[in-house]
Amino acid sequence: YICHLVRIKTMGFTVLSTLVLLIIAVEAERSFDRCSLARELDNLDVPRNEIPHWVCIARHESSYRTWVIGPPNTDGSRDHGLFQINDLYWCQPSNGRFSHNGCHTMCEALRTDHIERALACAKKIQRHQGWNAWSVYQPHCDGNLPDVSDC
Repeated sequence: YICHLVRIKTMGFTVLSTLVLLIIAVEAERSFDRCSLARELDNLDVPRNEIPHWVCIARHESSYRTWVIGPPNTDGSRDHGLFQINDLYWCQPSNGRFSHNGCHTMCEALRTDHIERALACAKKIQRHQGWNAWSVYQPHCDGNLPDVSDC
């Protein structure tokens, strides 16, 4: 009887541990929608006239998902996070492959549920190259920005 109770308690602990790990995993893989991203960008002091641009880019680059790593590009590089930032030019991949690392950050830092570093890097890219640095901008966002006024 005592062995049976110990086994039940162990199973309960295992189930509880698994649930906690699942909750942590879900929390680490943050997804936004149009309004939740607009509010987050506003909280991070992004100028209001820029918010629709960032929302549009995030929608078309990552479907508002922070953890996304894009498929390999033709040069073997990959794009990371909410704004799909390229690891040949802007962040250092964990595999040690060469990167210009223009944002002086690890690519993993661009794929977290806290988007401050990804936003800072994206802003740097935008300052240097403009909105068209994102291949999705011209066909999806230029002249067709989402309305976030209801957010």
